[in-house]
Amino acid sequence: MAPTTAPYGTWKSPILADLITQKTISVAEVHVDPVTNDIYHGESRPSEGGRIAIVNTKAGQDVFGPDWNARSGVHEYGGSAFAVRDGVIYFTDFKTKRLYVIKSNNLEAVSPDNENHRFGDLNIHPSDSHLVLSTLEDHTKPAPEDVVNTLVIINTQTQSLTAIAQGADFYSTGRFSPDGTKVSWIQWHHPDMPWEGSELVVADFDASSVSVSNPSVIAGKPGDESINEAFWASNKTLVYLSDKSGFYNPWKYDVGSRSSSPILPKPAEKDYAEPAWLLGASRWTALDENTLLVSPTTNGDASLGLLRIDSGEFTEIKSPYVNLGAVHGVTSSSAVFVGVTDDTPAALIKVTLPNTVSPASGSIDNAVFETLKETSSAASTISRGLFPKHQSIALEIPGSGAPLHVMYFPPTNPDYAGGKDGELPPCVMNIHGGPTSRVAPGLSWTATYFTSRGWAWVDVNYGGSSGYGRDYRERLRGNWGVVDVNDSVTAAQQLSARGLIDGKRVAIRGGSAGGYTVLAAVVTHPLAFTVATSSYGISDLALLASDTHKFESRYLEKLIGGTLQEVPEVYRERSPVFHANKIRAPLLILQGSIDAVVPPGQAEAIVKQIKERDGKVEYVLFEGEGHGWRKAENIKRALETEERWYAEVLRLS
Repeated sequence: MAPTTAPYGTWKSPILADLITQKTISVAEVHVDPVTNDIYHGESRPSEGGRIAIVNTKAGQDVFGPDWNARSGVHEYGGSAFAVRDGVIYFTDFKTKRLYVIKSNNLEAVSPDNENHRFGDLNIHPSDSHLVLSTLEDHTKPAPEDVVNTLVIINTQTQSLTAIAQGADFYSTGRFSPDGTKVSWIQWHHPDMPWEGSELVVADFDASSVSVSNPSVIAGKPGDESINEAFWASNKTLVYLSDKSGFYNPWKYDVGSRSSSPILPKPAEKDYAEPAWLLGASRWTALDENTLLVSPTTNGDASLGLLRIDSGEFTEIKSPYVNLGAVHGVTSSSAVFVGVTDDTPAALIKVTLPNTVSPASGSIDNAVFETLKETSSAASTISRGLFPKHQSIALEIPGSGAPLHVMYFPPTNPDYAGGKDGELPPCVMNIHGGPTSRVAPGLSWTATYFTSRGWAWVDVNYGGSSGYGRDYRERLRGNWGVVDVNDSVTAAQQLSARGLIDGKRVAIRGGSAGGYTVLAAVVTHPLAFTVATSSYGISDLALLASDTHKFESRYLEKLIGGTLQEVPEVYRERSPVFHANKIRAPLLILQGSIDAVVPPGQAEAIVKQIKERDGKVEYVLFEGEGHGWRKAENIKRALETEERWYAEVLRLS
């Protein structure tokens, strides 16, 4: 049957909100038992209120019942909420905040009963497995300036805590060496975020006395050099990622000589890591003492390869995956990771490598990829012809000619062909959160929901985004609310000029920091966008500075260019709530009732301003939701409300 010609934005699609939310999970984290090689993953389930279940991947079985939630509250964003060794699993429960052990199918608490404690980034001692290394965030005094972060050893036999590092504002990535005699960690200090400046520390560890000695900062510098994803490749070698060159490149520390050196023969314009928003992120792993499996990104697109520690030799592994995460070694020739392609959603993948490299290409062309866990059962019921292929486009900043990175997804539905009479597609322009983050390539259900209905979808990785090096990331320094906004407007204008979108029908949308950019854009450029959606977005920077959590409590100083006390006029000038009278685009605001990062009061303040002048605004409050939607019914409602809002404003039938 020939495709139907129908106006863009009105196409009928089998991709329904129900289908996405009820049949989709996400893999929150992955761990490999270093003794048994068994694989476990944390499964976030919208249909169960967003709780994270620990699953034995091969058996496909939960390791605990429905009342447990393996989720950390450290830094609010959490991560690395469980660890496993020799069949014994330790995890932190989000509700009770305690650490628990699962051994021989028995579950019991092994940390003090203190609801003010938050644990995360767990690491089990290799020989004294009752000792668990953890980041501890103590909320006994809940004000951000009074919350205390330390690195502790949890003695799970006595339910006692011993601090082994304290004094810095933040700690992460605590790791024992394979023989347990060394320990390493990353620390950083206010006002830095971990990607702005951090330090890597190595110390001797004595398990019998549960103490450290001879701590030494071996890499990193506050405000200048960031360290990321450090782990022990062997007892002699600690590997880590440093952005000293301008990109997160791999380095090694030799215990014997107490010296550090780059692994690559020369710096590469590739980022081997993402900013450390979550604990325990992993974009690389050791397969043996001299071989690393790595997944660097070049201009936002990921590759997969082997990297030799001794020589820096890189061998590409041919792979269909355009983005990877949660990379962990299984054996000397296999590993697991979460990967996504343009036409398959994220899945837990096992890669097995052959013994030889292709002499013709110098690459590994015949690696075997096995899907261990799909994140969506809906994908198998939907034609792959509905999934758009991303186009990475480098636009130019007017005046400077500097690159502006976007990803464009065209309207895609095999049952339909274009619009009518030379019509260009309406566009959903997506602004990511963070703001020090990015949208990575790969199939997105939300994007596909719209492209299958005849919309173009654009992800704007504005100046300040990750994945393009430190200089690009620091374009936002002192310029949040300016560079991100201008880049969004530029993207709409230049894509319209190229004939890829209808510049008169552009919906701008974003969540959290992306929601702030949306609000700032419709204030400062009231005619640039036709309609807008802000999800848990910031409207008052002064309120954010005075009412947010510890991890981000000094973030604004770098983004705005000073504290509220130093530059109050800048905070006010860039706060959309004080300029709501300039908003002309109809605005939808979606908000969680228990959001600790961006409290509801910020959303309600701007809604009040718009309503007072009879502007077009709709406000939806999701009870029991925090910073983002975890419950299936709310994910569904948010998506359907957003689509209905655009159709109403643009009069799409």
